[in-house]
Amino acid sequence: MTLTLAHYLSLGAILFALSVVGIFLNRKNLIVLLMAIELMLLAINLNFVAFSHYLGDMHGQVFVFFILTVAAAESAIGLAILMLLFRVKSSINVDELHSLKG
Repeated sequence: MTLTLAHYLSLGAILFALSVVGIFLNRKNLIVLLMAIELMLLAINLNFVAFSHYLGDMHGQVFVFFILTVAAAESAIGLAILMLLFRVKSSINVDELHSLKG
């Protein structure tokens, strides 16, 4: 059995749907929200790589490289903000973020 483009696209769609469900069902924990956003980006990257391989060009794979770079920076900044929030509030509950308004 060979894997076709449809297999990769359906796997990407399933991962994307799981991340959307994770974002909408769990709005309390900031770590789970960050993980769901990362899963969403990885699903998109899988589709880019699959189309890049199917079409025979490198544009999709280069684009994935830049997306992964931005996602790593976003994760580092998000975790730094999370650590500061935990130091101030002793909790990572998203509902308590409204009290940080200036």
